[in-house]
Amino acid sequence: MTPTDDPDVQLMLAVQRDDRSAFEMLFRKYARPLVGFARQFVGSQARAEELVQDVFLQVYRTRRQYAPRARFSTWLYRIATNMCLSEVRRGEYHGRVQSYDAALDDSERPMQWADPEAHSSEEVLLSREAAENILAVLGALPPQQRAALLLARAEGMSYEDVAESLGCSLSAVKSLIHRATVTLRERLGETR
Repeated sequence: MTPTDDPDVQLMLAVQRDDRSAFEMLFRKYARPLVGFARQFVGSQARAEELVQDVFLQVYRTRRQYAPRARFSTWLYRIATNMCLSEVRRGEYHGRVQSYDAALDDSERPMQWADPEAHSSEEVLLSREAAENILAVLGALPPQQRAALLLARAEGMSYEDVAESLGCSLSAVKSLIHRATVTLRERLGETR
């Protein structure tokens, strides 16, 4: 599939022609997943929502410069990632990660934190505790590693799309994800 085959690219091209309904459609499709993504960086639902508003404001302001070189979602997540990383660099929100999927409806949740096989309340509590441990370790990852891991694992992007979103090489993405995975395993006490 070429970028111009992407229906979202077609919507963005319509946005370039000042089609506000196309912009609203893109906003409705991506706002909630982006809030969940941003929340992994800032830990605050309110600040994540503000960042997503800023992302879409940037999309609208730069609509005339948009060129469909990749899928629309890749371009959008690049803007979101850059804003999230800038926010983390400011330091106010670093390490305050909360549940990625707390902002999403059940039908939109890409990750399932609780063990679906848990039968007793004790198993459910242990499963929730494990999820909280994962989130704490995830929040302690360096921002670039966290971004690469979230884009690939939580958002389901290909490594190529992650590279495009982060503005780095494919080998850098592989390295970031590998280091993040190793760190998660080490800090969670998992050995393979």
